[in-house]
Amino acid sequence: MAGGAAVVLTGVAAVPAGAAEGGVSFSRVAVNGGKPIVIGVKEEVEVPAVFRMTTTLKYDYGPTVFPYRGKPDTGDTLHSSVITSDCKVVDKAKGICDFKEWLYIDPRNHDFGNEDAGTWKTAARVFLAGDAHDTDGLNLPLQVKRATRVTVNASPEPVTAGKTITVTGRVTRANWDTHTYQGYAGRTVSLQFKAAGASSYTTVKKVTSSSTGSLRTTVKATESGTWRWTYYGNSTSGAKSSTGDYVAVR
Repeated sequence: MAGGAAVVLTGVAAVPAGAAEGGVSFSRVAVNGGKPIVIGVKEEVEVPAVFRMTTTLKYDYGPTVFPYRGKPDTGDTLHSSVITSDCKVVDKAKGICDFKEWLYIDPRNHDFGNEDAGTWKTAARVFLAGDAHDTDGLNLPLQVKRATRVTVNASPEPVTAGKTITVTGRVTRANWDTHTYQGYAGRTVSLQFKAAGASSYTTVKKVTSSSTGSLRTTVKATESGTWRWTYYGNSTSGAKSSTGDYVAVR
């Protein structure tokens, strides 16, 4: 764990209302903007966070917020490293500071695996002077998801109006145990179309992926435009759209 240099606020004051045991409280916590943390198989993910800490105690370094399971001090945690900004003083007399944080998760960590997908809790911790520390469990669930990939191919290109367009593709999901993407079977994936000159996609039909994650369907050619597949994700898998494949209708 790494932390930026922090302003040390000293003094003797009453413990703020709602402060945890140890004379430290955390509030205004937001991790990844409230969005799920979606992780692939090789790239380290940077997760931004913001929070406020209130304390008049001396602290050595930190503070940090982080995902955990079990108990805040003794359970599993989910981060490779953490960088915390310097304190932005809100009220020096009351010991109120705002912080920014960058938490890093590396899927290549030997302790990281598919079982880590799902719901985590959030904790906050600061190391106080004299080898003490304060760790608070926060009422803030975090969704950690395996990344998905989706491909598309629409053919023939171009096509005669009224003829059949075949749209194929594949949906795969990150396997954190093998560090590869594997076919994601039995997924409901939406085929979407954006007409030439339009600004948004419309769902045309839904298709279930095969045992290898393959997708295949046919549609009638009516107008030129772009086709794509979209998977909306679930509690352990991220949402993803393929790139678009343009087909001219003549």
